[in-house]
Amino acid sequence: MNFARKILLVIVMILLVFVANAQIDTVSKEKVKEQEKVHSPKTATLLAIVPGAGQAYNRKYWKMPIVYATMGTCMYFAISNQKQFSRFKKAYMQRDNGEHDEFYGILSNEAIINNMDRNRKIRDYFIAGTVLLYALQIVDANVDAHLFYFDVGDNLSAAFYPQTFNQTYTRTPILGVGCTLNF
Repeated sequence: MNFARKILLVIVMILLVFVANAQIDTVSKEKVKEQEKVHSPKTATLLAIVPGAGQAYNRKYWKMPIVYATMGTCMYFAISNQKQFSRFKKAYMQRDNGEHDEFYGILSNEAIINNMDRNRKIRDYFIAGTVLLYALQIVDANVDAHLFYFDVGDNLSAAFYPQTFNQTYTRTPILGVGCTLNF
């Protein structure tokens, strides 16, 4: 039974490859090659490994300070919370060894442990935020590169308006929203 499932999965995957390759090419291959030479999404993605370089390649210079400010802020707070965590950990280790620490007489052992946990948790959130922002700027550079030649002319518009629909069986009117797209 397990072998039959594997065979079926392989057949489905092969069919999906053929379906994906069977799409009609509406853009001439010469035009695609010409655009890739001028502006390549692959190059933008590779350049985005360095934060902000993909945005610069896409000529979206105004995004570079946003990338550096957001990632720098997250890194600053991660480092700051790491320092605080180390400070409380050192105090806890000193108390564990029977020595006096900088919080002696001010904080209890439970308070020091709570502060250690809080700073570790906040540090981890900011590290995760930095990683997410890094991934987001790579995705942004890739999407901007793919849409580099997209026409954003004045003839693009969308109109939303109230519309009534009739139910199929009861013929009672239902209020809805209609949409017209012009491009």
